[in-house]
Amino acid sequence: MLTIASAIAAFGLLLPTIVQAQGSLVGTWTSKSRKVLTGPGFYNPVEDRLIEPDLTGISYSFTADGYYEEAYYRAVSNPANPSCVQGVMQWQHGTYTLPSNGSIVLQPIAVDGRSLTSTPCRYDNSVYERYYQPELIKEYTLETDKFHNVPRLNLFQFDGSPQQPLYLAYTPPQMLPTQTLNPTAIPSATGKAKRDAQVLLQSSEPLNKNAIIHPKESFNADKIWWLGIGLAAAGGAMIMYPSSK
Repeated sequence: MLTIASAIAAFGLLLPTIVQAQGSLVGTWTSKSRKVLTGPGFYNPVEDRLIEPDLTGISYSFTADGYYEEAYYRAVSNPANPSCVQGVMQWQHGTYTLPSNGSIVLQPIAVDGRSLTSTPCRYDNSVYERYYQPELIKEYTLETDKFHNVPRLNLFQFDGSPQQPLYLAYTPPQMLPTQTLNPTAIPSATGKAKRDAQVLLQSSEPLNKNAIIHPKESFNADKIWWLGIGLAAAGGAMIMYPSSK
């Protein structure tokens, strides 16, 4: 019969393997195209722009102290009209945890996520907006890819469906600063996070020199709200002071 002492001893032998498996997440992982990578080559936080890679793909980066970053560039098919393919770019960063059930829980910084959607058959301009989506990776496995002979990360989404495999591209990971890059509660977004991002961008050559940078299409809800107040006040003044005949 397995005694408590032998069970503790067995767990002690297993513990380094568990720690090593979790720690091996550290680095920048990318899909087969190797054209989508986290960092300043995908998102420019100073100019607040997403940079379109040559090919679609996904990338995740993980640090040893619990931070992550992700970059997605996907083509969404249209069965009704195959020539009208929708392009979607998404970027987020934040913190991650590794629960004991073998999953990965990703908690992004709400104000920093960005999404760019291009639907050329419906709209002339792309839609650029904030993006916030916490994620649950139900399961992940790490192995050495038999064909490429490099570390491979397999991620399974919240419903158990597999994502395309990711391959280790950089270690330590290639990432933007891990703190909030575009705070909204401060009138001037030129704090330390912005300065750190600027330094990183100046010291790193873009991964894709021929990238297409879409112009930011801004939508300022505050301006629209004040415009409505102004129009309402103007309407009230016209009622109180009718024009003379």
